[in-house]
Amino acid sequence: MTDTDVAIIGAGPHGLAAAAHLRRAGVSTHILGEPMSFWQGMPAGMLLRSNWPASCIAEHEGPLSLDSYCAERGLSFGLPIPLNTFIDYGLWVQGKVASDVDRRTVRSVDGEQGRFGLQLADGDRMTARHVVVAAGIREFASVPPAAAGLPAELASHTGAHADPGQFAGSRVLVVGGGQSALESAALLHEHGAYPEVAVREDHLNWLHGGRYHRKLGRLAPLVYAPTDVGPMGLSRIVAVPDLFRRLPRSLQDPLAYRAIRPAGALWLAARLADVPITMSRAVTSAVPAARGLRVTFSDGASGTFDHMLLGTGYKIDITRYPFLPPSLTARIRRADGYPVLRPGMESSVPGLFFVGAPAAWSFGPIMRFVAGGWYGSRSVTRALAGRGEPEPDRPLVAAASGA
Repeated sequence: MTDTDVAIIGAGPHGLAAAAHLRRAGVSTHILGEPMSFWQGMPAGMLLRSNWPASCIAEHEGPLSLDSYCAERGLSFGLPIPLNTFIDYGLWVQGKVASDVDRRTVRSVDGEQGRFGLQLADGDRMTARHVVVAAGIREFASVPPAAAGLPAELASHTGAHADPGQFAGSRVLVVGGGQSALESAALLHEHGAYPEVAVREDHLNWLHGGRYHRKLGRLAPLVYAPTDVGPMGLSRIVAVPDLFRRLPRSLQDPLAYRAIRPAGALWLAARLADVPITMSRAVTSAVPAARGLRVTFSDGASGTFDHMLLGTGYKIDITRYPFLPPSLTARIRRADGYPVLRPGMESSVPGLFFVGAPAAWSFGPIMRFVAGGWYGSRSVTRALAGRGEPEPDRPLVAAASGA
């Protein structure tokens, strides 16, 4: 039996950011999960589309920033940032703020503020006065109806494969028009597969990597935030969650969609020059065939593929977290699968907090990205630093406190 003030479930960028700021404030914190596990399962060779500051965990200036990582490691690299470098950076942050990370899996959470019980995979049990859910989006992979029920060897999500080379020599249908779909198609092509891309919309959106706002020079920060989410102007609004959440819902929803609509980084365009991409084409049916998968499209075309790769994003539904039992989720006020959160990222169950993508309905689209951890971690810390019995204050990157 282990007791702590705050248990953080998840050791990715948002969980590490929460641990960093809570521990700086002297809050007894126990962080559980395999560090950077979701990112380590993403396709090898992937490049981050976010800019330099927006790829920083916990803070874009200071001892945990990418600049500090590069200085300590003696590294120098530019954009886009390779996946393996970002993972190493995340593990470096983990070593600074959570060297005592508990890598065990949380099987279930129950209880209420003051005494939450966490059942661990090895049968151990711990209690916490507060719980911060930072478990990421793996459980929320969106599968369109046409692919539902198909075996994994015929259809899978882009987030399910770390090795694009496993499809070498195969005909792969890639579904989607966003970054994950387009980059997966490029990687498949470069690893000897024969991808084709089906895009439901009638056009692709390309992100220009700050080309236009850089022309503004010193004025650029006035219209474009370092969080790197949304176009000029809107970027500044979504970068302030306390402002965004006060807008009418009738404005929030369209602004959020505009900020995160499916799009690909412009540096992908040349890599896709030899990949067939068909617009205004949705998958209407997909059935196993004698060899592979027979797919029919909305435009009347059909084809046979060895595999269908779904770059169809993620749909938040916290009831899909396996560690949250129905007895607990029934007490959480929700909107379209998201928890409805109060200031401080606290749910309607006192003492239960959510950071990362599940917080996007309440605090806006930046919560879906690494940069959202800057706000989320500080917000949770402000809410919790005065509760319980805090430990003595210490520097952010000091040795991690035990739980």
